[in-house]
Amino acid sequence: MNNLHTTNAEIAGNLSVLLFFNDNTRQTVDIGGYIRKHPHPQYNKYLDPKQFAAFKIENGNIVWGEDWDLIFPVEQLHQGVIE
Repeated sequence: MNNLHTTNAEIAGNLSVLLFFNDNTRQTVDIGGYIRKHPHPQYNKYLDPKQFAAFKIENGNIVWGEDWDLIFPVEQLHQGVIE
């Protein structure tokens, strides 16, 4: 689909999010698993559930942090696997 984007998101459990897309699909993605496999000072703070829950949808993507500290390609989120 051209111009695939995230329309909404909600917490889906232990550092996972349920994402809703403009093609009327949804996908649960384990963001915490990615952070644990790819530790980085910029990402590690999002292992805290309060920090993790502070995501927002901007420009069709789910982002964390003022300067988009953590962001993933929408296509990967749509597939449910982030690399």
